Amino acid sequence: MRVHKLTFAALAVAASLSLTACQNDKDGTARRERSTGSSSSSSAGGSGSGSSDQDSGKDSAGKDSAGKSSGGKSSGGQGTTAGTGSNGNGKVAKCRTDELEITAKDNTIDGDPDGTVAVQMTNRGGRDCAISGYAGVDLKTSAGSLSAKRTGEPADPTVLKDGASTAFGINYPINTSGGSGVRVTGLLVTPPDETKTVTLDWPGAGTLPVTESPDSPVKVGPIGSAGQGG
Repeated sequence: MRVHKLTFAALAVAASLSLTACQNDKDGTARRERSTGSSSSSSAGGSGSGSSDQDSGKDSAGKDSAGKSSGGKSSGGQGTTAGTGSNGNGKVAKCRTDELEITAKDNTIDGDPDGTVAVQMTNRGGRDCAISGYAGVDLKTSAGSLSAKRTGEPADPTVLKDGASTAFGINYPINTSGGSGVRVTGLLVTPPDETKTVTLDWPGAGTLPVTESPDSPVKVGPIGSAGQGG
């Protein structure tokens, strides 16, 4: 009987240990499942953060840390360009004939051997514009059209602000021959790089001396040179 009791006792202990081991296995499995679930949740959140990291250098307006837009051009920048008269390359567009108010006046200084007419160009285009070089100048005379010859002075580029003016001079010989000379009836001015011409009254002396020279006696200076007396 004693042997049987010991055997039963040993069986009972073994059964108890087996139950404990099973319980521990279940608890460990549950813990592993909970741990796996937490890791999965963390991985899902990391994926979202990774997507945000790709745009972390941009603000809500789609600009990166350097202030550049992620797509397209700023409409404000385009407005500024249009306001200053710039073209697509960022350069100021040239002055057009229709945007310029062109006038001429006698600018001769007493005692000078030559006469001078100053031609003024005022920007009325509502925008800044660029102008440089030489204007085309022709005198209408009783003997036909007479083109002015360039003086050869350097012509510096100028940005003409809206409402601002620039000028150039026309020099011509004064008729001191005592004869009737060549009568001047009008002045034709074509702004640089333009084909449209403006016709003005001639404000200088009424006649030019007759000359046998094939070269024009009338000279024109570059834009920005008002001429004698300017």
